[in-house]
Amino acid sequence: MRSSSRPAIDTISDGVGEGIFLSLAEKLGDVPMIQSLFGEKAAVLRDTNFQLLLLANLVAPLGTALISPLLESLQHPYGATDATIGLLMTVFTAPSILMIPVVGVLADRYGRKPFLVVGLFVFSVAGTALAVTTSFRVVLFLRFCQGVSFAAVTPVIITSIGDLYTGRAEATGQGLRFSVSGLTQGFFPLIGGVLVGVAWQYPLLLYAIGIPISIVLALWFTEPTTPSRETASAVDRADRGTYVRELTAVLLRPRVASVLVFRMIPILLYITFMTYVSLLVVRSMGGTAGQAGILVALASATYAVAATQAGRFGSSFAGRILPLATAISLMAVGLVIVAFVPTVALATVGALALGVGFGMSLSLLRSVATGFAPTELRGGLVSVFESAGRLSATTAPIVVGFGIEFLDGSVPQTESLQLMVGGIGVVGGLVGIACLVVARTASPLPHQSGLVDSD
Repeated sequence: MRSSSRPAIDTISDGVGEGIFLSLAEKLGDVPMIQSLFGEKAAVLRDTNFQLLLLANLVAPLGTALISPLLESLQHPYGATDATIGLLMTVFTAPSILMIPVVGVLADRYGRKPFLVVGLFVFSVAGTALAVTTSFRVVLFLRFCQGVSFAAVTPVIITSIGDLYTGRAEATGQGLRFSVSGLTQGFFPLIGGVLVGVAWQYPLLLYAIGIPISIVLALWFTEPTTPSRETASAVDRADRGTYVRELTAVLLRPRVASVLVFRMIPILLYITFMTYVSLLVVRSMGGTAGQAGILVALASATYAVAATQAGRFGSSFAGRILPLATAISLMAVGLVIVAFVPTVALATVGALALGVGFGMSLSLLRSVATGFAPTELRGGLVSVFESAGRLSATTAPIVVGFGIEFLDGSVPQTESLQLMVGGIGVVGGLVGIACLVVARTASPLPHQSGLVDSD
């Protein structure tokens, strides 16, 4: 583990209720079934800080998962059109492109906890407020606020896990975190689909669960980094402007740069699926919005399960290249299947492939990314990787939209949608494999090992 200063579980169990909760949680890592499912590194579940990070991680994935199946239902109350409703996704993902690196640098200097607590609280309040307005401009502003605050939640959680653990323990921790994201995205869209049948506002009130969680973190989460010569030196270098230069030098290494580009591909494929699955289901498969929600939930639940096995799957190979190539190929094939099959039943095959590939790829990628840099640069580096993912998420709907407009008149609208979604699957898969080839042949970094078998 990277930090030995965090308190043991029993040392912070001050309240009776908290003591019961932590006492039960402490035993999770020793349960044979849990160890069988998550591997020998399941002991990370006994760490209070890790438990709280998983709790915080329940909320942020709802930024896209909860909204995606509701887009068609929200058009009328918000006064949006087919051309503008996609902005609910774009204005959410766009702010993180710039904010994630900024938060990463600041979190390296001032600690992880303040950003995590405040970010989670603002994200939840802004999301809940979506239920009390019908002004599309106000809605876009609230989604923008969610996007800004997201930059202080998920990337900080990922970095904190990198602070706490190394090696297989970290890969397991990242996989567990990602599995929680998948379960969240599998469960809440189903609940939202039921609630929207009662009133369009009800699913949006689910964002409120993050408010009490942020309070719990403020009270009991322990800062995973502690003031030391190492962090003080990092602050001094940042003040002299060398922090950015050192971070840039790492990012310009061919291996890091190629993996950074690869980082964008899984998000590109998955956000394309999330944004257009409801349109494909209704228009090309003759299905309903509820069935689209089921596909989203199925893909999310599948990647949750796949993510729990990321550490074990990755350790079966000498390096990460082959597992990542397998994962991105599954995603590409899955998206093409969803784009072109005529029935919802067949689309489930594509959703399953997407889920498995997404769960494996991001869990393995995040454990690789945290190993590219020393502790004093880790927050900034992880933030750049996450920002690349948000850039990909922001551009996916724009690229598909421009493609549909370009094909308009020469190809029926439904067919143009299928061609663009399927095309992104094919091109994304090829670019992803090319990036892995570059990473395989590039020289390793002093602070990183395990990407390829020669490291």
